[in-house]
Amino acid sequence: MSQVKRKKVADSIIFVALSAGAVFMIAPLLWMISTSVKTKSEVFALPPVWIPSEFDFSKYSEIWEAGPLLSGIQNSLIISLTVTIVGSFTSSLAAFAFAKLRLKNKNALFLLLLSAMMIPYPSLMIPQFSMFAGAGWIDTLLPLIIPPIFGNIVMVFFLRQYLINVPNAVIEAAKIDGTSFFGIFTKIIFPLIKPAIAAQFILWFMAVWNDYLAPIIYLNSPDKLTIQLVIANFNATYAIQTDYPLIMAASIIALLPMLIIFLIFQKQIIESIAISGVKG
Repeated sequence: MSQVKRKKVADSIIFVALSAGAVFMIAPLLWMISTSVKTKSEVFALPPVWIPSEFDFSKYSEIWEAGPLLSGIQNSLIISLTVTIVGSFTSSLAAFAFAKLRLKNKNALFLLLLSAMMIPYPSLMIPQFSMFAGAGWIDTLLPLIIPPIFGNIVMVFFLRQYLINVPNAVIEAAKIDGTSFFGIFTKIIFPLIKPAIAAQFILWFMAVWNDYLAPIIYLNSPDKLTIQLVIANFNATYAIQTDYPLIMAASIIALLPMLIIFLIFQKQIIESIAISGVKG
């Protein structure tokens, strides 16, 4: 068999394997969408019904009365957007400082910052809860917003590694022209790292939006719950009634903001991957 034929066979095998993997990955999402427009009897039908005989969209109107879904979405949006927008700015500033500024012991400080990633969150829950309780922040959104807006360690690390490849000559030339450090950041550095920030932004937004542990620790009132806690309450209440179409409809509504964020930033994410590949 010639080398060209072997390559075609290998490409075909890889394509089939990736296609099979894609089917397994997207099947749960398709099942969720299908279930949201089924009747209860079709949910438990054997063999499984993928395409309902009649599309029932009534659950998409019922979910708004079944629980505080709207306030959950609002609270999650407030937390996620505030944390990711402000936190991305502070993280990029920190990454710029660690990568390009001449600071004493900055490498040791950076290693100390990275070591904080090794501390498991459960070991911090009780001290943080006591601290926030003393500040009167329990059952408010503040414990979920204030700490993260000062930066994300993973994002700082990622952007710092990205900035190391930026030539120092560009920054030195800007200094000679009299540009301040903040001016260098806003006019030179930030435009260069926008694709990297976009890639990290969507990952961070997804993590904050899907967070369940921290909100359940600090939030109690129904009007303060995030969307994930509302969905969990839906599961506890309506799974007993086997009303899975309602649960799936609420889950799809909760998925939409992440899908919108991805669609907005997909171009920058692809650019980030392409640039990283070129640099590698």
